[in-house]
Amino acid sequence: MGKRDKTTSQPAVSLVLPPSIYLGPCSAASSKTFLTANSVSHVLSVGASPSAKVDGVTYHRISLSDSPSSSITKVCDSACTIIDAALKSNNGAGKILIHCSAGISRSPMVVAAYLMKRRDMSLKAALKQILQVRPQVSPNPGFLQQLKELEMELFGVVSLDVDELPKREKDRLALFEDAKDTAAIGG
Repeated sequence: MGKRDKTTSQPAVSLVLPPSIYLGPCSAASSKTFLTANSVSHVLSVGASPSAKVDGVTYHRISLSDSPSSSITKVCDSACTIIDAALKSNNGAGKILIHCSAGISRSPMVVAAYLMKRRDMSLKAALKQILQVRPQVSPNPGFLQQLKELEMELFGVVSLDVDELPKREKDRLALFEDAKDTAAIGG
């Protein structure tokens, strides 16, 4: 048995919030195999549009360019509404795939905002949860700054004292190893 069979390989998708919130690249939104195997009922495209849609799956799209100057406020409000509705569908068994082009900056930013707004997670806890299953995640510095502003608005503290996530995957993961250090550490 070979290590990798390219004809049956599925897009690299990560389950961020079991059993219902997936994060991945644009290719996953058109993968009937992935969507069906995981009972995904909704897809939220952030910026990028899938090449094809799969029957029986509800598609939503919000426009956002992966630019540090792009405002995330309205996008995150819309995304939270869409995600809530998707999870409530199918008698509360709805599942959603959130994707952008590569699943590295825009869609993880949306998922982090959702976890903060709807699950009362700090920014650091939200990013840690995302990075544990998808270590390549790295929202651009503008998105990170706006997430920190959102955290201050929601909780009155900022739990992350960096302006940009480290470039190397292992350094990003190391930043989130100690979940206890929140806003108590000065920056």
